[in-house]
Amino acid sequence: MAAQTEFPPELLSQPPAARLAYFQHKVVAHPQLKETHRQLWQAIQQPGGASLIFVFGPTGVGKTTLRCRLEQQLWEAGRPAIERDPGHIPVVGLEVAVADADGFRWRDYYKRALAALDEPMIDHKILPGPIPHKRVGLSASGGYKVTSELRWALEQALRHRRPTAFIVDEAQHFKRIVGGRRLLDQMDTLKSLANMTGTTHVLIGTYELLGFAQLSAQLDRRSCEIHFPRYHIDIPEEMLAFRRILLTFQRHLPLTGEPDLVSQAEYFYECSVGCVGVLKDWLTRALATALEDGKETLTKTALERQALPTRKLLRMAREIREGEETLAANSRAQTELRSLLGMSIESAGQPPSSSSRKVGKRNPVRDRVGVL
Repeated sequence: MAAQTEFPPELLSQPPAARLAYFQHKVVAHPQLKETHRQLWQAIQQPGGASLIFVFGPTGVGKTTLRCRLEQQLWEAGRPAIERDPGHIPVVGLEVAVADADGFRWRDYYKRALAALDEPMIDHKILPGPIPHKRVGLSASGGYKVTSELRWALEQALRHRRPTAFIVDEAQHFKRIVGGRRLLDQMDTLKSLANMTGTTHVLIGTYELLGFAQLSAQLDRRSCEIHFPRYHIDIPEEMLAFRRILLTFQRHLPLTGEPDLVSQAEYFYECSVGCVGVLKDWLTRALATALEDGKETLTKTALERQALPTRKLLRMAREIREGEETLAANSRAQTELRSLLGMSIESAGQPPSSSSRKVGKRNPVRDRVGVL
C-alpha cells in the first residue's frame, strides 16, 4: 500500500530545521484531550460556576497543549468584546515559579500576574487611602512594594481587563510550603481573589493538586476538579485511540520513508507510559536525530537513543498509579458519606443503571483524531 503522508510534500526539500519545526508544532486532537477540553470549557462558561477549577493529570499527558488551545479559543471568543473595549483581555496565564529556600512569596506571584496583564509601573503601586500598617518589605530605593499594595493593584487590573479566565500553570508549586494550614491559606487567598474580581481561576498541574480543594468544605463547594488522564492499555477503545494517534504522528513525520509506528504500538505505549505529550517529545527527539544523521526514516537506533531511561519511566508510572489510586479511593467515598448522613449503605456505590465500568473508563464511542 502506498504511503499516506499528510505533511506538505515541499517540506522534503526544506532544511532539517524547518522540517523539525513543522513536526514540533503539530498538534493531534485526540479523544482524552478533546474530552478534557470540553469539560474545562463548560466549567468556565457556566454562570455562577466554580471560582477555582483544578485540572490535574500525569506529567507529559498534554496539559500545556490543553492550556494553549484554551487560551487560543478564549481569545477568539473575546474578539467582539475587544472591539467594544480595547482594554479587555479575554484570558491571562502565568506559570507558578518554583519556591525558593524561603518558601512561596505572594509578592512575587502578584508581580508576575500584573506583568501577565500588561500592567504598567508595577513597582510604583500605592493603596488608594492611608496605609494602616508599617511598610515592611520596601527596599531603600522603593523597588519592592508590600503585598497589600500589589494585591490591590491586581484586583483593579482584573476588574478593568475582565478576563474570562486566569490560568495558573504548574500550580502544584503552591504546595512547596511548610504546613497544611499555610496551603489552605494559599487556596483561600486565590478563592478570595477570584470571588472579589469575578475571574475564574484555572489551576493546572500534576496529581499533586489532588486534595487542594478538599482542604475545607467551603473550598470544596466553590471549586471544580477535572482529570486529564493517560491512555490505558487494558481498555480496548483507549488503546485503539492510542494507535490512531501513532498513525497520525507517523504520517506527519517529514521524512522520505514513512516509518511503521503502529505495528509497534505496545513498545511506544510502554516508553511513553500512555501519555501523548511524552510520546510527542520522544518522536521529536528521534526525528531530530534522524535528520541530523541524514536518514530517510526513523530508525530503531534513533528511537532507542532518544527514549527516556527506564528508571524515569518507572518513576512516572508510579506517580501515575498513585494519582489514579487516590482518585479511585475518592470515588469509593460514597459509603462513608451515606453513613455520616444516616442513610443505608447497602446500595452505596451502585450506579442507577445495571452496568458498571472501571474508574476512568469511558462509554463505547467511535473516536476521531483530528482538529480540536
